[in-house]
Amino acid sequence: MKKEKEPQIFLMDLSGAYETQKFWKEEQSIWIRLGDLSGTNCYCDEPAVQVIKEKITDFTLTGIHFIDSGNYHYMTRIWMDKAKKPFSLLVFDNHTDMQLPAFGGLLSCGGWIADALESVEMLDYVFLVGPDQQAFDQVEQGYKDRVTFLSREKLQEAREKDGKAGVAVLFLEMLSDYAKKKGNLLPIYLSVDKDVLNEQEVKTTWSQGDMSLEELRNCLEELQAFLKERNLPLQAADVCGEWEPSKGSEGSVTGHDHANHELLGILKGFDYEE
Repeated sequence: MKKEKEPQIFLMDLSGAYETQKFWKEEQSIWIRLGDLSGTNCYCDEPAVQVIKEKITDFTLTGIHFIDSGNYHYMTRIWMDKAKKPFSLLVFDNHTDMQLPAFGGLLSCGGWIADALESVEMLDYVFLVGPDQQAFDQVEQGYKDRVTFLSREKLQEAREKDGKAGVAVLFLEMLSDYAKKKGNLLPIYLSVDKDVLNEQEVKTTWSQGDMSLEELRNCLEELQAFLKERNLPLQAADVCGEWEPSKGSEGSVTGHDHANHELLGILKGFDYEE
């Protein structure tokens, strides 16, 4: 697969988190300003969904989307409506995001994957990396049947056995095992919530996992090689998990800026669906 051009880079600005970061400043990034939009924090009501859809109406799905804090991870679900071909979803997250909201009909940061499994026609399957086993046990069985899950506990076992390299080895085994069983694989939509990282790397507004940035990078490098070998593209890539300025100075801007710079560097190296 020949890489024709760099993917577009989008900054979805809801909290102001990107204003003081630098990772995007040498890129031709597209800002989508949503800071004045109500009905978006953790839950996204229908009027807000429609405004967001209007803001992105002129863009294709293909690209790298930085979608602010984990409170807005449901943005991945909104972008999915632009998919024209079947795809699989790969999510790195410390939470399952498959808990349906207490308020019916609202899209939420904690339930957007469940919503996608129910309502996105082009979504075939989900790979979920990072939450603990107890959290996944609470997911409804109907959703579990369409998910390959790599738990926090299994990642830790791999880390204890083989060091930092063990996490990427286990991740590649998950993809390879699925490929052997499935045969024909689909393009992947990648979504990364930085709360999968440990607090020494970045501080997010949600509970966090144990993964290091190096381990996450290693996994993404394995994914890149895995897809190239099979001539498969990424449909799109999303990154969230910023520390919101309104939460005070506890979250390091420098740490997030570094993590975003590292993630952007590797994400730009993928082949994307045209």
